[in-house]
Amino acid sequence: MESEAASTTAQQQNTENATKPPSEVSAQTSSLAPATAADSAPAADANETVQVDSRSTSNRGGKKGGKRARDGQQSKNPDMRPKRGRTDWGPRTKREGEGEGNKEPRRPKRKAACLIGYCGTGYHGMQLNPPQKTIEGDLFDALVKAGAISKDNSDDPKKVGFMRAARTDKGVHAAGNVISAKLIIEDEDIVEKINSHLPEQIRVWGITRTTNGFDCHKHCGSRIYEYLIPSFSFLPPRPTSLFGKRIKEMEEKYPGGRRKDPEGEAFWARVSAKLAEAGITQEHVLEDYARMLRQTANIPRESGDKRTDRGSDDELDAQPLTEEQMEIFNRIRAIEDRERRAFRISLDRLELVRKAVKVYEGSHNFHNFTLKKEYTDPSARRYMKNLSVSRPHLIEGTEWISIKIHGQSFMLHQIRKMVCMAAQAVRAGTPISRIKESFYKQKLNIPKAPALGLLLERPMYDGINERLQSYGRGELTFDPYNEQIEAFKQKYIYDKIYAVELRENTFYSFFNFIDSFKGGHAMDFFTAKGEEDDTAESEVFLDEEDKEELLSGDEADREG
Repeated sequence: MESEAASTTAQQQNTENATKPPSEVSAQTSSLAPATAADSAPAADANETVQVDSRSTSNRGGKKGGKRARDGQQSKNPDMRPKRGRTDWGPRTKREGEGEGNKEPRRPKRKAACLIGYCGTGYHGMQLNPPQKTIEGDLFDALVKAGAISKDNSDDPKKVGFMRAARTDKGVHAAGNVISAKLIIEDEDIVEKINSHLPEQIRVWGITRTTNGFDCHKHCGSRIYEYLIPSFSFLPPRPTSLFGKRIKEMEEKYPGGRRKDPEGEAFWARVSAKLAEAGITQEHVLEDYARMLRQTANIPRESGDKRTDRGSDDELDAQPLTEEQMEIFNRIRAIEDRERRAFRISLDRLELVRKAVKVYEGSHNFHNFTLKKEYTDPSARRYMKNLSVSRPHLIEGTEWISIKIHGQSFMLHQIRKMVCMAAQAVRAGTPISRIKESFYKQKLNIPKAPALGLLLERPMYDGINERLQSYGRGELTFDPYNEQIEAFKQKYIYDKIYAVELRENTFYSFFNFIDSFKGGHAMDFFTAKGEEDDTAESEVFLDEEDKEELLSGDEADREG
């Protein structure tokens, strides 16, 4: 009966509350609540904390009560309650220049391959290297200006996954190279927009959509390089040069160890005849000319040469040249230069060059053809697919030949050292088969040929093209742009190579440097002796470029 009465009273109370103001309802409800121990306790000060029993709190408050219990205490004053997390939340301040009017709309990015070509003259290589002027630096700026990369991502190439297929060295050219990145390529004329922001010596041939996982460096199956070199580079050294004398000395000491070279001997006989016609016949004059060439060779050295058999040469080299000597030497140089430019390589000599480069085909240990690479390093083994030598072609009075090198991958300076090794074997009369010995454990000093003649023809993606097509993407190939590429090569690469050589005598200076090198017996490998003496004090061919790269230690993915 008591429960029924209580229920009836509650219903009547709810009916009356429905018609009362909220304030009266609250006061009435408070007065009807049962008394608790807290109600009968003395009133607490406003700043006094009250200890809470964890069990009763968790039972009454559920999750909220449990949280308070873990705090161990609470305050009746909200300002004194423990504060959690950040306390400095507030409205976000806008960055400088940010606003509704200039906020760049988000546009979709697509993983793509950008096919490019460039002339490396005047650039400090391919890869970004602030503050140096590089190909990637100009290219990345052009992509941003053309809208292919958003301004939000313009401060760091890594944000768009920027990567190159081949990292070429300072001064090296590329008729074809590839960079991959996440690009905004909605505009149909995006290629033209990018090119409008590039110098004429850098061109974008086309852009191809790829899969999201595409990496132009890792997925590159092979690379084709071309090296242009004047045919006179395969002539033997001047007989009065240090290297020429060493070849003769070792031939007498080790008879039968050198290939006869009637064509080379005939060339220097013609030069001697021309000098005689000009009234220059004294032997000591030619010796002085050789000394002058050593003075002007600008030979870099890694360390002091400790040999004791060169003192007289050093004393002579230190003597200044008279005006009369300089006048005679300029006449000698002019005669030699004319004869070199007039030289036309014979079919027999051209066949020797072809045989020399063919030795590189296949899988070999190229530890001697780069920097800081040991024989036991597995990465020193590289696979060369094909090497070929073109027929000679005449450009402005100088005969040139082209060497094509198709390899799976290359190391830093590898191609330039391969070219120099082949040239030295032909010049010095070395048996062509001796090139194979450079793949063995013995450490050799192999100079690197000038960067001027080297260009990347194109990277190849035969292996991944089938997969790209299965995803509805186009083939990654330079073939559609062959006509443009050939015109670009002729104007911005070939013509510049020819002009620089004619103006600066780059190849003549390089081989004169080798022939005048006073670094112990560093060139004995190319003589009849056939190998270097491990006990001899010999200097190493290290120029400023080599020293810079040894200090930087970042040659891992560099080629050429």
